Amino acid sequence: MDVDPRHYEQIAIKDNDIHSIVVSYLVHNCYRETLEAFVACTGMPEPADYIEDMEKRKEILCCALEGDALKAIELTEQVACDLLENNKDLHFDLLSLHFVELVCAKKCTEALEFAQNKLMPFGKEQKLLEKLENFLSLLAYEEPEKSPIFHLLGLEYRQCVADNLNRAILAHRNLPSYTAVERLIQQAIVVRQSLNQDHGKDEIPTFSLKNFLKG
Repeated sequence: MDVDPRHYEQIAIKDNDIHSIVVSYLVHNCYRETLEAFVACTGMPEPADYIEDMEKRKEILCCALEGDALKAIELTEQVACDLLENNKDLHFDLLSLHFVELVCAKKCTEALEFAQNKLMPFGKEQKLLEKLENFLSLLAYEEPEKSPIFHLLGLEYRQCVADNLNRAILAHRNLPSYTAVERLIQQAIVVRQSLNQDHGKDEIPTFSLKNFLKG
């Protein structure tokens, strides 16, 4: 007999399924040492075919996060030669990281030359034009970190670009671009929203992911 989705606590979860979810998260985020320790403790078979891929992705992502975007681009082209050519948004975002590093280093002349040679050609794409204008406007501020678009200089922006790059590389290699836990959360949200629509707000409380994760 089918179980009412509202009574999900009644569903038994196998340990192997939980372990697979954890492995998915560790592989996705390139936590090799943690992965090796986890599979050793649980007795799970190590996903050996992913190890080399994890090391390459980790190096690329570290370059992007640590301000060496040009190296990240070079390494990406080695593991996925046509990825950036076919993904102009991502290519622009990576180049913008290098532009930001030049701006933060007060190398305005070099930043302008880089923008003219590498970024402005992307202005032909209407969807990238506004982003291009935002980055170029950083040059107008003596203290760009105090400008209205200061967020483009921060770690959060670099992390967002690195995350998108990671997903793109995984998808290019026909690997899941989202972790199992992300997909489960997405599914949980969709199911609960569907229940709210089917049964009305008065019968089922509005779904809150924050409260759901608290248990």
